[in-house]
Amino acid sequence: MNRFLNLARRVARGRPPVGSTPADVVHRENKWKLLRYRSEAVVHETPVLLVPSLINRHYVLDLLPGKSFVEHLVGQGFDVFCIDWGTPADEDRYLTFDDIADRYVGRAIRVASSFGARGKAHVLGYCMGGTLATVHAAAHPERLASLMALAAPIRFDDDGLLSRWVRSPGFDVDALVDGFGNVPWPLMQASFHMLRPTLSLWKAVKLIDKAWDDRFLDGFFATETWGNDNVSFPGECYRTYIRELYREDRLIRGEMSLSGRRVYLEDITCPVLSITFEHDNIVPHASASALTERVSSEDREHLHLPGGHVGAVVSSAAKKELWPLMCDFWASRDAAPVGSQARSEKRRAAVSH
Repeated sequence: MNRFLNLARRVARGRPPVGSTPADVVHRENKWKLLRYRSEAVVHETPVLLVPSLINRHYVLDLLPGKSFVEHLVGQGFDVFCIDWGTPADEDRYLTFDDIADRYVGRAIRVASSFGARGKAHVLGYCMGGTLATVHAAAHPERLASLMALAAPIRFDDDGLLSRWVRSPGFDVDALVDGFGNVPWPLMQASFHMLRPTLSLWKAVKLIDKAWDDRFLDGFFATETWGNDNVSFPGECYRTYIRELYREDRLIRGEMSLSGRRVYLEDITCPVLSITFEHDNIVPHASASALTERVSSEDREHLHLPGGHVGAVVSSAAKKELWPLMCDFWASRDAAPVGSQARSEKRRAAVSH
């Protein structure tokens, strides 16, 4: 009975304080804006730009105080920027893949880079944000100090359910975009639920089982807040995303263009880290790991870890193991304090074993 009383008290406290790390808007355009997180102790000279997925809110990377990747980065002395894509309106149905992956991501990189000494930025793309960042990096490799792709689809001809569904003859992307304009977020959310039909039941059982644990409840409701706060997909961009990437796999084939410029993954020469997860049911690890197989970078790594698409990124375990690895990757490729490379190798060895 106590666990139910505790659950009721947590529900009565209302919405968890998601996305609360202090930040300033340093660029604003159409619906999106670029956030710069406040810090009084930046020690690394190269800014870090976070590029989240178009269809999810950016604050998955700034979930809760004490459980925020952004807060962790700021605490490690990085100058951190993040794109908040905002909410597209009806007029944004005509936004193209070029508008977003070339012009918007490009401007975010240039603004973030202007705050650093090298004129470049470390770029992290998460999920679809990783695809956008990778396409941009291949078209404009001179703009990035490094590229980190976190569970980012690169090879789309995989056996995942999502790929099979959008490649099926019954999935009419033109009818969807022509009919709705922007692709409604409830429709996309329903498709993700199809990937794990029993997920809601599993969550309910786990919630009741751990309702006595205040820290679990805070994290659970923060993740659920984010998971149900989705964004519709700009229509024309979606049409290209499905046609050229999911159905024709043009990125991995070297047949994709961005604003008229042909995109070759082999043109990426900056340091690259690709992070994949064993139980990722949204982006199969074979799709995400293709990045390091194709880039020309001499400095490239692929880190494959246990866990799923979201849990492995925002969990308490991620704070202890994954986030320090990511920080070490950037720090050791910056004007890093002596010894950071050794720390990075030591932590990788610990996680791998």
